[in-house]
Amino acid sequence: MPTAREALLDAALTALAHRPWSAVRMVDLATAARVSRQTLYNEFGSKEGLARALARREADAFLNGARRLLATPAPPERNLVALAEWTVARAADRPILRALLTGAWQDGLPRPRPARPGARPAPVPAQRRADAGLPAPGELVAATAACAGERWAAGCEIAVRLALSHVVAPALPGAGGQCVEPDSWRPMTPTITSVIETILSVETRSPRKTMP
Repeated sequence: MPTAREALLDAALTALAHRPWSAVRMVDLATAARVSRQTLYNEFGSKEGLARALARREADAFLNGARRLLATPAPPERNLVALAEWTVARAADRPILRALLTGAWQDGLPRPRPARPGARPAPVPAQRRADAGLPAPGELVAATAACAGERWAAGCEIAVRLALSHVVAPALPGAGGQCVEPDSWRPMTPTITSVIETILSVETRSPRKTMP
């Protein structure tokens, strides 16, 4: 059974799917999560604190998913291709993660500001971590690459950055000339996957066994 904090975060994400963040009311979230407003404020401190917690959870879930994929028993280069494809699909489904990875915060999303300098630390450890600040896009990419271990970190970073290029500038749908919508980002185009496999094959064939 989810904790009150998880239930509130889930309620916030559900609300955000139907209305802009400015129209999301704390009282409605408490009602949806079946907790008191006092519990909500005890957990997050404010709506701004809730926004930071939402973004922190998205970043953590992405990194945990990357670790699981990279730990799958398979040739490492195949795991990196799977990670790139998963990154695109995950970013298509989760706008806050997409903003964290690209730095492009769309209208209607919460854009968490850092906690006020000198503010009293939150009583909830998870909130103190969220209030400490969110990773910039480059930091999140570097943290993902670190999940692959030293030998494959460079290849992992290449795979993730290629995936993000597809997120930022998806393939054109053809004669229409407009970028495709996120629903059509899954899976990655075969061309991008082929590029990743080609780049990573350099590592597996190289006598040096390191990325160039």
